[in-house]
Amino acid sequence: MVATFMPLILSPVVYFLGKRKGINITTWLTFGILAISTILVIIPSIGLGSGGNYQEIFDWSQLGHFGLKLDGLSIPFAITIYLLSTIIVIYSKPYMVRKILIQFDQVKNSLGNKSQFDDVENESYSATDGKSLSTLVLNADQKNYLNEQLALYYTLYLVFAMGMLGTVLATNLFEFYVFFELMLVPSFFLIAFFGYGNRKRTSIMFFFWAHVGAVVMLLGLMAMGFLSGGFDYDVVKANVSQIPPAWIAVIVASLIIGFGVKLAAFLVHVWLPDSYTDAPTPITVLISSVMTGIGAYGLIRLWIELLSGPGNYTDYSIYVNIWGLATMIYGGAMALMQKDIKRVLAYSSISSMGYLLFGIGSESVLGISGAIFMFVTHALGKGILFMMAGSIILQTGTRNMDKLGGLGGKMPYTAVFAMIGGLTIIGVPITSGFMSEWVLFNGALQNAVVDWSSLKAISFALAITATILTSAYILWMYKRIFYGVVPETLKNIRDSSMYILVTMGILASLTLVLGLYPDLFYKPIIGYVESLYDHSPSEIIPVKIKAGTGQEPVGQAGVSPDQGQSTSNVTNVSYFGSAQKTHLISGNQLVSFVTI
Repeated sequence: MVATFMPLILSPVVYFLGKRKGINITTWLTFGILAISTILVIIPSIGLGSGGNYQEIFDWSQLGHFGLKLDGLSIPFAITIYLLSTIIVIYSKPYMVRKILIQFDQVKNSLGNKSQFDDVENESYSATDGKSLSTLVLNADQKNYLNEQLALYYTLYLVFAMGMLGTVLATNLFEFYVFFELMLVPSFFLIAFFGYGNRKRTSIMFFFWAHVGAVVMLLGLMAMGFLSGGFDYDVVKANVSQIPPAWIAVIVASLIIGFGVKLAAFLVHVWLPDSYTDAPTPITVLISSVMTGIGAYGLIRLWIELLSGPGNYTDYSIYVNIWGLATMIYGGAMALMQKDIKRVLAYSSISSMGYLLFGIGSESVLGISGAIFMFVTHALGKGILFMMAGSIILQTGTRNMDKLGGLGGKMPYTAVFAMIGGLTIIGVPITSGFMSEWVLFNGALQNAVVDWSSLKAISFALAITATILTSAYILWMYKRIFYGVVPETLKNIRDSSMYILVTMGILASLTLVLGLYPDLFYKPIIGYVESLYDHSPSEIIPVKIKAGTGQEPVGQAGVSPDQGQSTSNVTNVSYFGSAQKTHLISGNQLVSFVTI
């Protein structure tokens, strides 16, 4: 609870303190808030093993309970979201200082949206000597504008991060939608206020498409809640058999379409290229690396787990599998045709989301597990590559690859980290990308062989072929940036500041660590996915015990634990004020319920 809401509660403090005390206070306060929150997410995750979960449940309203849950699905998403969010705080400082100073000149000169800065970037504040930004002397107007805008940026940033985390921890359909909106709104303002090009148009297009998907998804969520008799995940899962089969088809379609828009899958991807290109690079890192992939989380949690389970999901999985394949091929082919670094990576993200869809539709434990782990590896690899793009923008003032070349000798650290990020996306050992693709494709092949399905076998073969496209656009981009002759205008270019290099190095280290020790995430992931295929799961029903009484625990729907459900001893009951906190142990599952 603290990890989720601390960034939201302290965001006004960041804004008002940042306006008065300057950019260093703003940056490090934001970093501290997210660093503490990240630790608070990791600590309960460590002791859960391969099949446990940890929940905090609060009485809420007639819509059910407000809850936050860590399990084998939410752990990799939650840790990745907050870890990336924390690291990008540091990365943001030099990049956003430059961006805001350019914006100040734009406003001062009344150049409007058609200014020279709206093309892509500008060399006015590029650090061609490696020191320009750190030694820049600002006048009073520049300093006040910079303090105010950076404080606003980090305030929105904190709400954005909180919304993403809450979405993957939610235990209630309405709660999920609220956090989903809290994720979308600040990202809209971050693009509108700090983006490039025609940023107002781009932000509106982003907001429109995001809410087209959100509204379609909301219709499915409402139908799930009303037809199952409750909005809590446990209630929906327990009563899914009460939903008429015709409505199951409608709900599944709404979820697939809604989350497909979120994933920028083929045919509903039109919002993504401009949004990634025109957003400030630190925000592009978060949108690309973690926010977009939350659509995959939604499909697994709300469709596969709650609605039908793998037994019925087979009726629709092949269509998701083929949709993912088309997305992989389209995104890879389009990435090969771009000359803007951020646009190459934007289409690359579309292709990567195709991998996630392909794995989700693979209809196997390994395929779905590989798709979940692919979210983590995509976040690390694509995060590094977008940070590389930002590093080049900072130093050169351009992201047009036709104007670049030979930067490997000028920016060696950036080149090394970018290579690690590129190899992660390609899926080369010993990076985490190899482990995710290996398991994902293993699962897809396994299912094709077991079912003896020629369609699934062809889909698998084409998906393997699509990896050639990934290798092609990554290596082609890398060659154009870091090899060849250095343009005369870039002869004095030097590598980026430590803010940039250290943060890139952390992500590069993480992808290598997970490549060598993938069980850090695979143990909880595979334990969770295997439970989806368990046709007799031991479910836990939230238990409420009235303060000061010794009555037996009663299930959420008025069912005692001995009536078809098994919950072991209630332990460690403590009281604080008018609230009571009860820990339930069931096997290796730890559930914390709080009744106010």
